Amino acid sequence: MSDPESDVRGADWYGEDLSGQEHTGVAFSGVDLSETTDDGAVFTDCTFRDCRFNLSRHTEAAFVNCTFTGCSFFQAELTDCKLTGSTFERCTFDLMTVTRGDWSFVGLRGADLRRAVFAGTRLREADLTGARASGATLVNLDLSGAELHEADLGGADLRGSDLSTLDPRTVVLAGAQIDITQAVALVTALGLDVRPDAPD
Repeated sequence: MSDPESDVRGADWYGEDLSGQEHTGVAFSGVDLSETTDDGAVFTDCTFRDCRFNLSRHTEAAFVNCTFTGCSFFQAELTDCKLTGSTFERCTFDLMTVTRGDWSFVGLRGADLRRAVFAGTRLREADLTGARASGATLVNLDLSGAELHEADLGGADLRGSDLSTLDPRTVVLAGAQIDITQAVALVTALGLDVRPDAPD
């Protein structure tokens, strides 16, 4: 379905199947997308303001270079989705689950991800500056080049994620779960020289 209009306000799309739809440059405002299902829909250069994605299910969908402001993603599930270049401002992500997919260059500056799950997702060069992710599940992520300055990752499960560009002096890491490879990388980032045990 191509765009019939470029401005959609207050529409009730609750529970609709969005599969196969394509939208470019559309401004969505106050649209209820709760419990929608979506297999392969494509949204390009769209804006979403005060929209609800609660309990929605998206599979192999694309939200490319989109802007989300004041949107709710309560218990939303995104599987193998592409969100490259999209930005999120004042959005809520409680119990949102992201499985795989490409979120490179995404803007999540200051986002509250404490109750979110990201697994196997590509987040290359994503902006996570000041993100609040204490207790979050952030496993097997490609975070190469990601900006994590002043992020709170305390108590988060980070196992298997690429932390090669993380500066442990600029983030909160207390209680975070990491694996041995990550531990060595973080110790090295602190300037310590890891060597075998000293001889007797």
